[in-house]
Amino acid sequence: MNENALPDNAHPDDPHPDDPYLDDPHPGEAHRSESHPVGDAHHGADGAEHAAVDGRVVDDGDDLDVHAFTTAVENFNRFYIRLPTLEKLPFTTLSVLDTLAFGGSPRRLTELTRTEQLTQPAITQLVTRLERDGLVERRPDPSDGRAVLVHITEAGRRVGRSRHQDRTRHLSPLVARLSPEDRRALAAALPALTRLAELGRADG
Repeated sequence: MNENALPDNAHPDDPHPDDPYLDDPHPGEAHRSESHPVGDAHHGADGAEHAAVDGRVVDDGDDLDVHAFTTAVENFNRFYIRLPTLEKLPFTTLSVLDTLAFGGSPRRLTELTRTEQLTQPAITQLVTRLERDGLVERRPDPSDGRAVLVHITEAGRRVGRSRHQDRTRHLSPLVARLSPEDRRALAAALPALTRLAELGRADG
């Protein structure tokens, strides 16, 4: 088993229980709220009303079962986050590096507090240790002399590239075992999944 794997009952967004970068394994006070309670209705980007029933978003003109889609993503993620990698770092560390690498670097500490759902002392402690390890660096904010900006370093970017290469290497033989129809279905879904991720980052 991957020594860096999360416990079976852990959510992949939770800090790793063995995270050496945090004294408190659960420093965050933030909680994710349900955007659409059971039985509520909300409006999509097209202005149409979508009913949420038992956690399922129902749209008479849409053949996507969001509940089933969520389950599929969760099942894949349970396997994906446990793929062996050479760079064995705690989830909270990887999350901050990923945010800085792909979410727009540099970031203020207050922004990282929000994106990582950690308290201000916890994110300060984490960034201090990442800086000590050469993965990020803090520089004065040119627009505000009282603030600092956290930049990812080249060493920090190499962590992400290394993990991406490791995962690609492990996924490739599994994808090769899929039927041609399944591979075509995955290829066809890539643009929609990319757009969904973009929407999620914009809302975040």
